[in-house]
Amino acid sequence: MTLTEPSSPVPTSTQRKLSTAKAMVEGIAQEMERDPGVFVLGEDVGSYGGIFSSTTGLLEKFGPQRVLDTPISETAFIGTAIGAAVEGMRPIVELMFVDFFGVCMDQIYNHMAKIHFESGGNVTVLMVLTTAVGGGYSDGAQHSQCLWGTFAHLPGMKVVVPSTPADAKGLMISAIRDDNPVVYLFHKGIMGLPWMAKNRRSIGPVPEDEYEVPIGKASIVRPGRDVTIVTLSLSVHHALDVADELAGDNVECEVIDLRSLVPMDTDTILESVGRTGRLLVVDEDYLSFGLSGEVIARVVERDPTLLRAPARRVCVPDVPIPYARSLEYAVLPTADRIRRAVLEVVTA
Repeated sequence: MTLTEPSSPVPTSTQRKLSTAKAMVEGIAQEMERDPGVFVLGEDVGSYGGIFSSTTGLLEKFGPQRVLDTPISETAFIGTAIGAAVEGMRPIVELMFVDFFGVCMDQIYNHMAKIHFESGGNVTVLMVLTTAVGGGYSDGAQHSQCLWGTFAHLPGMKVVVPSTPADAKGLMISAIRDDNPVVYLFHKGIMGLPWMAKNRRSIGPVPEDEYEVPIGKASIVRPGRDVTIVTLSLSVHHALDVADELAGDNVECEVIDLRSLVPMDTDTILESVGRTGRLLVVDEDYLSFGLSGEVIARVVERDPTLLRAPARRVCVPDVPIPYARSLEYAVLPTADRIRRAVLEVVTA
């Protein structure tokens, strides 16, 4: 089945709840059961179960021939996945932190993203690249970035970013089944891990059956009349918290969870801004040359008359993510920063 309206309640006959991490694993396991060509590889994905529990239990269920722990060589194991993908298998390869993309970017962008184009459409790259993103845990400048705007900027790959357990499973299944290479980025703060600070929505209802969440379809997770907040990943939850709080002051925020950067659901954004007349983009990636500017540009290029006030952005300023907790939270798009921006845009 397909979740065509993810903003509505999750269609399930049971009210069982899973963490985002367990929902991801369930999606992978169901696809491995359905398709023998699906396999997993990466650092610590086997006996350790992924350092963010993204592959927990898969080794025990499917064995070491389909769940491969690899040496610490991102170039080697992503290259291996690409080779398997062009031969018709469907690998899921995990890059432990998105920050490590630099050592394997040649494999990602010059091979994974371009082989289909360079072969004249004759060769498909049937693979999913998963990786952890996000700050807030004093992981330092080399382990705390999001960088989804970097991948979205480079043509040839789809880019998806779930924010809830149900979407995490459905987007994973869609990514595995897609005949394009898909980059699947999961924020540490949405995983529902007991040893990390988690948001209250990181555990939620997830259907037991296999299902797809369409890639390229945003979700209006909270309707509102006064301002459109376009965001993704952990920032969805910060935006929802702010929206719930400001509703008591008669400010109604409409919150859009993009879920997919490539392709981006521009129509849903335009329809929402057409109703509210105001736009705030919240992005845990860097401010310049990224997602936030792209969203605003699409609105202005399509119909600048939709905006009754200047659009605003809450992003990470163009600085490395600090290690010190107080400095780190000063640059992240926290609820306090979002709240101030909402009040500024609705009073402009």
